[in-house]
Formats: sequence, structure tokens, C-alpha cells
Amino acid sequence: MKFTLKPYQRTALEDMLVALDRAKTIYEREMTPTSVSLSATTGAGKTVIASAVIESLFYGNDDFDFEPDDGAVVIWFSDNPNLNDQTRFRIMEASDRVVSTDLVTIEPPFSKPKLEPGKVYFLNTQKLSKSSLLTRGHETLAEDEVLDGMHSFIQPDLQGYTIWQTIANTIDDPDLTLYLIVDEAHRGFGTKVTRDKSTIVQRLVNGHAGYPPVPIVWGISATIGDFKEAMDDAAVSGDRRDLPPVQVDGFQVQESGLVKDIVKIDIPAEAQAIDMVLVRRAAKKLKRTSERWQKYCETQGLPDVVNPLLVLQAPNTPDYDKLGQALDVIFEEMPELGSDSIRHVLGEHTMQTFGAHQVSWIEPQVVEDRTHVRVLIAKDAISTGWDCPRAEVLVSFRPAKDHDHIQQLLGRMVRTPLARRVPGDDELNSVDCLLPFFDRKTAGDVVKLLTAQIDGVPDPTGRKMILEECVMTPNKAIPDEVWTVWDNLPSMTIPQRGTSPVKRLASLALALSTDGVRPDALAEMARKLHKVLDDSAELYKSRVKAATAEVLAVRLQEISAKFGTKGVGYTDIVEQADERAIRVAFEDARKAFGSDIAQTYVDHLTGEDDSDDVLRDAFVRAAALACVPEVREAVDKKSDEIAEELFEEHADVIQDLPDDRQQEYREINALAATPQISRLGRPRTRIEDYVEEIDKQWRRAELVKLHLMSDENGDAPITKLNDWEGEIVKYEIARSGALAWYRNPPRQTADSLGIAYRDETTGNWRSMHPDFIFFHEIGGEPKASIVDPHGHHLDDSLVKLQALARFAEQHGHAFHRIEALSKVGDVMKTLNLQDENVRSIVMSGGRTVDWYYNSQFAGNYYAES
Repeated sequence: MKFTLKPYQRTALEDMLVALDRAKTIYEREMTPTSVSLSATTGAGKTVIASAVIESLFYGNDDFDFEPDDGAVVIWFSDNPNLNDQTRFRIMEASDRVVSTDLVTIEPPFSKPKLEPGKVYFLNTQKLSKSSLLTRGHETLAEDEVLDGMHSFIQPDLQGYTIWQTIANTIDDPDLTLYLIVDEAHRGFGTKVTRDKSTIVQRLVNGHAGYPPVPIVWGISATIGDFKEAMDDAAVSGDRRDLPPVQVDGFQVQESGLVKDIVKIDIPAEAQAIDMVLVRRAAKKLKRTSERWQKYCETQGLPDVVNPLLVLQAPNTPDYDKLGQALDVIFEEMPELGSDSIRHVLGEHTMQTFGAHQVSWIEPQVVEDRTHVRVLIAKDAISTGWDCPRAEVLVSFRPAKDHDHIQQLLGRMVRTPLARRVPGDDELNSVDCLLPFFDRKTAGDVVKLLTAQIDGVPDPTGRKMILEECVMTPNKAIPDEVWTVWDNLPSMTIPQRGTSPVKRLASLALALSTDGVRPDALAEMARKLHKVLDDSAELYKSRVKAATAEVLAVRLQEISAKFGTKGVGYTDIVEQADERAIRVAFEDARKAFGSDIAQTYVDHLTGEDDSDDVLRDAFVRAAALACVPEVREAVDKKSDEIAEELFEEHADVIQDLPDDRQQEYREINALAATPQISRLGRPRTRIEDYVEEIDKQWRRAELVKLHLMSDENGDAPITKLNDWEGEIVKYEIARSGALAWYRNPPRQTADSLGIAYRDETTGNWRSMHPDFIFFHEIGGEPKASIVDPHGHHLDDSLVKLQALARFAEQHGHAFHRIEALSKVGDVMKTLNLQDENVRSIVMSGGRTVDWYYNSQFAGNYYAES
């Protein structure tokens, strides 16, 4: 893969490979067709995951010990040819092994007896209709006008086979395995219909008119429920076995930085015709974010500047004059835009007139790449399957009753333009939505829709909704000494799955070499690991000798029988391994030590002598060492040690690299099997809300001083805090020596202090983010303290409390106080996790969280001095 998969994408890849392998086994043994679904929210990178799965099907995957399926044939099916074209391009963009010739769009004439293995064929609903040239070669006529013999089973013109026959022949070939991927799988299964009136996609999946069902069906969608229900129905009738779905964790999608953190909604303060006022505000937002992106991309040295897009969403019956007025306003605010910067994606695929503006049509799937397009007029064409991460401003002229349409479009606009979060910059991690015809109540309904668990919108964990934005920048009143303390605070990574320590070290060494931080890092790494292999060969000499004998021996079994006698005889035979067998054994060394280390170790053993015998012995030695578990453990341990040393030695230099390179090192650091420590990044902008909803009433938020980020007056609104969290903030900053405080973002980002812990239900790693970091002057020096109010009644309260205790045990020296708080009755209680006895009792477990807060180990928070 060209892309480094996010942790949740690697997990989904592994789970899908297991599911598809099981599906193939079931079909081969029982001839029972199967189905499996991948449920992933918008922005999760479903096509990237699918590309990795397809690449693994065709070529295998060493990370997960997955062998290639030499007979694999994939049909990618959707109801939209444009969506297929976009998917085809994305697969080429993501995979370095699946090339353009492997991706075939089926167009008439298509005369093949069967589909070829190792290829992905793209089909859409229209091409399987009765009138399609792939199914028939003539126009559809009324039944009484059809000539004798001209029925659906007649081959199309210029073709020897209908597409249905080609698919059937592929299914019937025992050397081929057909995998059908149904993209946007909820479409086509939305209604329960009888078999004789099935939708086209159901005919394809279930078989019809004598054609067999597809052996393995894989449905992909953010809204997988309808597809799963249809598959469940088929499974109940005994036609198809429905395997457990693979579900992408929406929490991890939001943590990954692939989707925006903030949705800002602007509405009229009172009922009046101010739609053009909001359009002007949208244009100003577009101008401001354009300038901010330009500055960011230039300072980061990025090759391409992000050109944000403004979407004008029209109602079903557009007012062309009003849209023309909106374009006039946009041009007034951004005169630098030319007429070529506007396009529409309305149903009429021709030039349209909006007021004084002639606007050409554009295909929705190419908008992202046509960066000169800065304003897009749309209705519903971009609500499904469309992807344009640079779409950052939306003005919707739809009435309030159409909030579902707005919500669906926003669900398509949540991807981040750089496929990563911009560290510490809320403005560049947000999307703006301006709703001229909404009142506060209806806008609040949209907010609730977007922050609930609904189809098509990523898990809202950690995402903020903003109605009246307060843009905050670093507070000028905060002393530099506080920021120096901040720069050295520890934060924890979330480990990834399926990566070996050697591969992690190789990735780190390559990054250090690429960035010029340590140009000889790869050679140094290789020398150190070669020494480990040499030392291990001597230390485990007898084990290596036995492993060498196994590598050189090819064990066979001969079965014989004599005529006239009963039974058969078995004879074990040992043959000398030839060069091919040794090369196969060497593959284990490549998997254990990584391709680079395994190959360079062979070079290390041969030196200047490249004779056949010496080279053969080197391959055997490397293969034998990979067969000894103690050797592999020694190499893994040394790899982790070297990586830790390199991260520590070059931490300051890495901190000064551009954001995308820093992100690369954070991801490499997270490849470890256990959580690692990384430094916090400084926040650049923070967006909070000047208003908040209390008991269904909107009111101005309370403003507080000394936050690390503030508006131009040094104030920070304390929205999103409950009553006792607000009390804690005011109490802490009123303490003697108070210097600053920070509301820690509840997501895995560079400017959020994170603590890793295992989810007790799934076993997956997650991160908790303590609510507050306070800075006080202690003994003449600024010191940081973690104060984390967390309700003891919550399901995850114990595991998070124990994670905070473990963090205090390992990194407490970096903080003055680490306290967990909860309210017991009317009293705020605190557990001082800097106290060894408190930590010990918390980590021992076996009790409910409220027991700790009611025990002698807890104190009264407000009694603390």
C-alpha cells in the first residue's frame, strides 16, 4: 500500500481478511454462499480499507500471514458509474500493486466467457438492466412487438455471452473465487420485495432465472442496516450464510484526524430576510480560511496549497435569480475569483444561467481535484458517494424542514483536506454551515442530529458544535515559563496492531534518513541487528544447528499398496532441500526480521565472496535463525531499544519538523506493541462557543481568564462544562500562585494530553484525556497539575481511573498534582494519585469506583490548600 493505514484501518483489514478466508472455506466445503458487511462511518476511508483487502487477496499479506487467492476475481458494484470511476481512481491512488490494467470498467461490447483472476471489474445497476447492451443487443419492446426468438436469453450484438452468462461461468469455474463488493450497500435493499420482483442487485446477489448466486458478497456502507437485514433474510431461508459484520470503531475514526473536529453553524438571530447577509459572511469565511490555508501550506513547505470550496445548496426547485444574487455577493467579497471558479452539479448537465452568471456543469467526482473551482452549486447530487475534503463552507437555501438533507450533505464534508488533523488549529479542523432559513430551535435539531449516532455521520466523540464562534489564540498574558513546562509534558500513544518491532525500527530509520536528521540511520540499524543475529547464533548454537538441519531437509511421505493385499503403507522420506526450497524457507526470515534486515544479513554473511555455496549457506543461516524463538525475541527486544534511543536522542529536532513529518514520527512511535511517550504540541487556535444551551434555553457563556488560549480580551468561554467542572476551574485559578489553565481536548491530537488504556470489552487500546491541566507557581517555579473530574457512575470510570493511576506511577515526576475527582452527594471528593498508597489500592481493583471515593483514601477537594 502507498498509504500508511490508520490503526482502525489495519484492524478492519485484518478482520476482513479473516472473514473472507472463512467465507471462501465455507463455500469450498459446503457450496453455501456467504455474505459479510463492512460498516464504516463517512470519512473512515472505506475505499482505502477495501484497496488493502483487494491487494491482500491478489498478492497476500505478510503482516497477517495471509496467503494470496490465485483465483480471486472481484466485482465492484454500485448504482452510480461516476462513483465507480471515483473508486477506481482511489484504488490506484492507494495501492502500489493493483495497477490500472487490473481495474476494468465493464462496457459493451464485453465478450468474455469468464472473468479473469487478479482483476477488479466495475459494474453498475444500469448495465444489468433489461435494455443494457451487456444483457441484450436490441431495444426493449412491448411483449406483443418482440420478434420470435428475441428474448432476454439471446446474446447481445457483437458479444458471445451476456454479462449474466460471463458471471455464471466465473462462479462455476472451480479454479476461480468470485467476490462481489456492493458499494453503498444500503441502496437496493431498502424495501422487502418478493423474489420474482427483486431489484437488480438482489438478482446479482441471490441468483435468478437459472443463474447461480454469487459465492461471497461483501457489503460496504456507512448505513449497513438494510443490507444486513436482506442478508439475514437470505440466511434464514437457507440460501446464504451471513457472517458477523466487521464494524469500524467510530471513536477511532474521530481520533485519527481524518474527519473534522468542529462544525460551526450560523443562523439568523431573528426572523428576517437576511439570506444574503449570511452569504456575505460565508464568503468572508471562505476568504479567511483560504488565506489561513495558504499561509499554513507555505510555512509547512507543502507542495500543494489547499483551496477550500464553498457549497451553495439549492432547494429541489432552485431560485436561479437568488443563486445569482448569492454569486454577486461572493464576487464582491472575493473579486479575485473568476467565472471559471464556479460550477454546478444540478441534474441539467449543461451550462445554466444564475442571474448574470453563466455556470458550466462539472462531474461531482472531479470537484476535489479541480482546485480552481471554489464555489459549487448543488442540490442532492453530492449527498451520497461524493467526497471533497476541501469543501469547508456550506450555505444552504433549503428550508428548515429539510434539515435531513443538510445533515446528509454535512456528512460528506467532514473529511480533513490533508487526511490528518492540523495540530492545535481548530480553524483548519472545522467546517462552516450557514442556514439562512433556520431558527435557533431548528438549528439546534441539526446540532442534535449531528451529535447523535446516526447513519452517514462519523461518531461524534470529541466533536464540537459551534453556534457563535469564539476564535482563541495563545493568551498573551501567559508567561513563557508556563509554555516551557508545557513543552516537556508527557503524552501517550495508542499502539497499533500487527507491526513487528523490526519493521517499526526500519520505518523510523528510513524517516530519519529521509529528513536528514540521521542520514546513516539505516546502515547503523542494520549493523546493530546483524550483531544481535551473530551473537544469538553463538548463544543458541545447538538450537540453530537443529534448525539448520530442518531447513536443509524436505520431508516427504510415500504411500504404497500391493495388489491383492489390504491396506496401504506409509514411508517417511527426507530429501535434500534445493535452491527453491531454501528460498521458500528464507521467506520466514523476511517475515521475522523484515525484508531489509534479512537481505542485508545475507550480504553481511557473504562479505566479498558471492559464490553460490557461500550465498546458499547465508540464506540457510538466516532462515535457521528465524526458526529459533529466542533469536526472534532478541531481535525484537533490541529493535525496541534502538528505536527508543533514536526517539529520545532526536526529540528536539523532530519537534521542529513540519507538521506532516511530525505526524509521521507519531505514527511510527505508535507502531509499538505497548503505549509510548511523545511530547505535546502547542495549540495554535481554539474555537469555543459564546452561547450555550441550559434547560432548553440559550444564554451567553461565562468568560474566564488565564486559559492558555483566549480571545483578544484574554477571555475564554467555559461552554461544554457542567456546573462542578466550572466550579473546579474557578477554584483552581483562584488558588495562590495560579498561572494558567487548559481545557484538554477529548481526542487524540498533538495538543491533547492522552493516556492509553485497554477497552475491557474489546481488548482494543483507547485513550483517555484528563479534563484539565492547571499551572501554579510552586517553590518559585511553574508546575503542571492534572485535575480530572470524572463521574464515578460511568461505565468506563474504573478502567480510566486505573489508567490515570498507572500514568501517575510512571510519569508523576512531571507534575505537581495528579488528582481524580468525583462528587459524592454534595461533597467533591479527590483521590491523590501522587500518593503511592492511593495508587496501589486503585490499581489493585476488585472494588467499585464509588468505594474509592467513599474510603479513607479519598479527601475533600475544596479542603485542599
